[in-house]
Amino acid sequence: MSLELLAQWSQIVGAIIFFIAVVAIWNKWIAPAVKAYQVSKNAELAEAESRRERLRAAVGEARGEVERADADARTIQARIVSTVAAERARILADAKAEADRMVRNAEGELARARLAARDRLRFEFIEKALAKARVEAVGRIDATVDERLVTATVEDLTRGRA
Repeated sequence: MSLELLAQWSQIVGAIIFFIAVVAIWNKWIAPAVKAYQVSKNAELAEAESRRERLRAAVGEARGEVERADADARTIQARIVSTVAAERARILADAKAEADRMVRNAEGELARARLAARDRLRFEFIEKALAKARVEAVGRIDATVDERLVTATVEDLTRGRA
């Protein structure tokens, strides 16, 4: 065997031993580390996908809540409109009733003022008529007519016809 052949075989055996050592190191330390890294990354991806799905579900729920809130807002607005209309009608009815009461009171006051004015006018006419009668009666009634009137009045009073 020549030295060259020995060197060549030495190179081949060294390469085989190196290859076996690389495979052994790979299988012993590197492959498990790569496998663990792959498993952790797959777990991270699965968690990220799970989180994404949870977020999508949360977005769907949030949209549903927004739609319910919008529906509630529309319901509240409709209630407000009907409440305002009812309140307006009630206030107008109260105001109309109050106005009617005030008109009735004013009419009553007017009627009382008319009666008082009529009574004052009647008394004024009576007083003026009496004053005029006193002035004219002196010239029209003589002693005999006066005695006859006094006698008739006294008889009426004694009989109870006053």
